Amino acid sequence: MALRNIAIIAHVDHGKTTLVDELLKQSGSFRENQRVMERVMDSNDIEKERGITILAKATSIEWKDTRINIVDTPGHADFGGEVERILSMVDGAIVLVDAAEGPMPQTKFVVGKALKVGLRPIVAINKIDRPDARADEVVNEVFDLFAALDATDEQLDFPILYGSGRAGWMNYDPAGPTDQGLAPLLDLVVKHVPEPKVEEGPFRMIGTILEANNFLGRIITGRIASGSIKPNQAVKVLGQDGKLIEQGRISKILAFRGIERQPIEEAHAGDIVAIAGLSKGTVADTFCDPAVTEALKAQPIDPPTVTMSFIVNDSPLAGTEGDKVTSRVIRDRLFKEAEGNVALKIEESADKDSFFVSGRGELQLAVLIENMRREGFELAVSRPRVVMHKDESGQLLEPIEEVLIDVDEEHSGVVVQKMSERKAEMVELRPSGGNRVRLVFYAPTRGLIGYQSELLTDTRGTAIMNRLFHSYQPYKGEIGGRVNGVLLANEAGEAVAYALFNLEDRGPMIIDAGEKVYMGMIIGIHTRDNDLEVNVLKGKKLTNIRAAGKDEAVKLTPPIRMTLERALSWIQEDELVEVTPKSIRLRKMYLDANDRKRFEKTKAAL
Repeated sequence: MALRNIAIIAHVDHGKTTLVDELLKQSGSFRENQRVMERVMDSNDIEKERGITILAKATSIEWKDTRINIVDTPGHADFGGEVERILSMVDGAIVLVDAAEGPMPQTKFVVGKALKVGLRPIVAINKIDRPDARADEVVNEVFDLFAALDATDEQLDFPILYGSGRAGWMNYDPAGPTDQGLAPLLDLVVKHVPEPKVEEGPFRMIGTILEANNFLGRIITGRIASGSIKPNQAVKVLGQDGKLIEQGRISKILAFRGIERQPIEEAHAGDIVAIAGLSKGTVADTFCDPAVTEALKAQPIDPPTVTMSFIVNDSPLAGTEGDKVTSRVIRDRLFKEAEGNVALKIEESADKDSFFVSGRGELQLAVLIENMRREGFELAVSRPRVVMHKDESGQLLEPIEEVLIDVDEEHSGVVVQKMSERKAEMVELRPSGGNRVRLVFYAPTRGLIGYQSELLTDTRGTAIMNRLFHSYQPYKGEIGGRVNGVLLANEAGEAVAYALFNLEDRGPMIIDAGEKVYMGMIIGIHTRDNDLEVNVLKGKKLTNIRAAGKDEAVKLTPPIRMTLERALSWIQEDELVEVTPKSIRLRKMYLDANDRKRFEKTKAAL
């Protein structure tokens, strides 16, 4: 059977996972009566809830005597640790672009990588049925993007299809016909994408996707570069430098058949398979026959740009809502995560009570924390900090991101002002249709932590921000932080509505009446720039003499609800987010006021 390997590239929410659903249905991968969930490739709960692909996944379909292996790539740059290597597994790519939004930064991020490795993409203009679709302009924007990314003449001569992944059709004409379904796309893949290149020699394969399985141990997915492999065959693993990492035997070979992985007896060069049985080999390592002496060249893994401290929860409410609270179980969980996610780096502190977790962005770390709290973990986490570097001359370098903001024209002034306060440099401003403008900045990652919620407030929810790692550049200087102080509880108990009502003129609350509080816990945002300790347990003084006027019912302003991402970006250096399966609380690092004063003095002395 002929073979084709393709990746689907798209920006977040441009419809790649929905398109894969339709391809699987129309190619007959499901039985007539099989019950299939929507967005079947989004296997993770958080992926389904947020509508983003976090983990790269492979599937395969059969179409007219050809097996097509499809890799669904993450569209968000925070999960780009997966992307670079996936593209080395495939021979072609479908670039899916929204007919209204056009190419976006994350598309640019992945397309740039695809063109660099020599792929000739197919462009599919999706969501053509949107009322604000502008297909012709979007095709021109895609062409300009390819040209800006130094595409070759061959790559610029890309085939174009129009259609709707949700409605399940693609065609060479935006008007249809729609009755052929996705057949034109599948026929074009078979015709346009070359067969996998196969090298001579014994078995060799680069590890591309790594996952941990409770039954089979480590499972490595990759494309076989040469030779073939059978279960129980002896193999060895070579690092990028050619050094031997381990030797062992393959316990199982799994091939992708529809949405399931099935064990097979032999896999040949060119196919994408998953192998189990080795305990140390990881992504970018070469899995090969014992006779092989040289490692295959792999794509380097981008360095982490953001780090956070994961600390054992030591608040007075520790252990009341979660069952996994000790440093040992937190450590095991983090190291297990790092095994399957090569973009993460875990370091243990000297006191063994905290861990430094570094990743590609705050969203990646927030997803990890969210997964852990759903599994019953309790922990405290610090504000994300940027990973700095020094060059050969000793100059301090920091990560700079390319930021693209689509916003209504009337709000563009405030966006430019706020971004310049965060040391951002504007590189482009152009209209994007419908009284909207597109602003492009180069901004330090430090300044962008916490800006998303502020941007939505400033633009009344109309702005769309996309970020992408650009480069390391010289340190841009101090950036102003949060201007408000916080309201702190001064003792433990349950918050009383009467006390919260009387504190409302001090600033908005972030807790509700009846919630448990403890000394040093943040209960509200102070209207001024200093922190204030307040009593939230104080009830109304009752007497047996009734006043002539009846008692007023206390009406509280609804509190500001802190989501995990918002809390992480809002806190200061001396504050923590306490995360439990049921609650997200904000607190000071030092709960006692005297300890806080000592900490401030020490900091000032330094």
